[in-house]
Amino acid sequence: MRVFNTLSRTKEEFVPISENEVKIYACGPTVYNFIHIGNARPLCVFDVLRKYLEYRGYNVKFVQNFTDVDDKIIRRANEEGLSFSEVSEKYINEFWTDAKGLNFKEATYHPKATENIEEIIEIIKTLIEKGYAYEANGDVYYRALKFKGYGKLSHQPIDDLQSGARIAVDDLKENPLDFALWKAAKEGEPYWDSPWGKGRPGWHIECSAMNRKYLGKTIDIHCGGQDLVFPHHENEIAQSEAANDAPFSNYWMHNGYINVDNVKMSKSLGNFKTVREIADVYGYEVIRYFLISSHYRSPINYSLEIIEQCKSALERLYTCRESLYFAIKNARDDVADDEELIKLIDSRKYQFITAMDDDLNTADGLAAIFDLVKDINTKILEKEVSKNVCERAAKIFDELCGVLGILYNRKNNDLDSEIEELIEQRQTARKNKDWATADKIRDDLKARGIILKDTPNGVTWTKE
Repeated sequence: MRVFNTLSRTKEEFVPISENEVKIYACGPTVYNFIHIGNARPLCVFDVLRKYLEYRGYNVKFVQNFTDVDDKIIRRANEEGLSFSEVSEKYINEFWTDAKGLNFKEATYHPKATENIEEIIEIIKTLIEKGYAYEANGDVYYRALKFKGYGKLSHQPIDDLQSGARIAVDDLKENPLDFALWKAAKEGEPYWDSPWGKGRPGWHIECSAMNRKYLGKTIDIHCGGQDLVFPHHENEIAQSEAANDAPFSNYWMHNGYINVDNVKMSKSLGNFKTVREIADVYGYEVIRYFLISSHYRSPINYSLEIIEQCKSALERLYTCRESLYFAIKNARDDVADDEELIKLIDSRKYQFITAMDDDLNTADGLAAIFDLVKDINTKILEKEVSKNVCERAAKIFDELCGVLGILYNRKNNDLDSEIEELIEQRQTARKNKDWATADKIRDDLKARGIILKDTPNGVTWTKE
């Protein structure tokens, strides 16, 4: 497998530290609101990364944090008349509603910043002892220029970074690029005791501390949205490598931005879309499909037209699977295997793996699945084939869809049973040449949005 490493700006052969285990850290949400589709893209993309590595035989230790104390959380708490912890717990619960709806597999660990204050303080103390950090009136700042590799992830010269930084009049920083590791508590803010007085951690330091605690000093892959490259991930590298005297992450993977109707999504522009509001109309699975339908590094555009296209694509996949399982149920055991057809079906699996091995190319992975759908529709469902061939096609179809985390919703079993019973009644009427009854059942089902299709393997049905 080859992945594009943001650190080197090239595709590199993926070689994990351990032969059988892969350690991945993904930056999670700051929990002060419902997650938006920008948050959901890394959630779904790197869930696919994890599922694919597991599919290829690796044990994956996956960590995704919650930032549960932050200026935005404190502001929201004041607005709602709640404590910061009540706000964070409220939106962690809302996160799980959306994450489960998106078929996100729970991480090995989901640590919270507030549960790791001791580890955060320890790493800050180490940085101060080594001269990489300094205390100023209860705040603690990191000396960015002391770290020789600062800027290596974002590939920006120090002069450019400095010109973009600012120091407020009352700022205690030595240099504009210096960033907060610990913030002295202000009136009414939550705080923890520390060697520098009452305060709370800065944003960047929590990830360095939790990476080290749950995964060790050096991990295989650190991932997140493109917007995190600078300053968040750049600062994580500086903190971690200075404190640990070891490389922080061997590979860095970042997903692209989301536009809405061809304009970058932004709260200030009013084109901000939460996962919940889209799911209320289209369901969660359409959102997941949309977010993995393009290569993860490419920018993607959200529009109602595109969401409708994703909905139609999913319906085509569901129809194929339902028809295939119906064919299995009705296949005859005395039909010989078609060896050429078996080879064709197997080739789609290797087509999928080749795509995913090329920097997690989910777009081409989906193309392989749809090529398999075409094979199933034209070479299996339109003629009699052996049960073994049908089952082989179904196994590969479900396998590949499972890696992408799609096709996880099922039809209502009661509705299935009712429709199957009506189809049986129609088949009996047809055998008895009772065409009026057969046509009435077909028309009644059509009025309910159920379309019947007669095939060599029996009758299949789909919803309009």
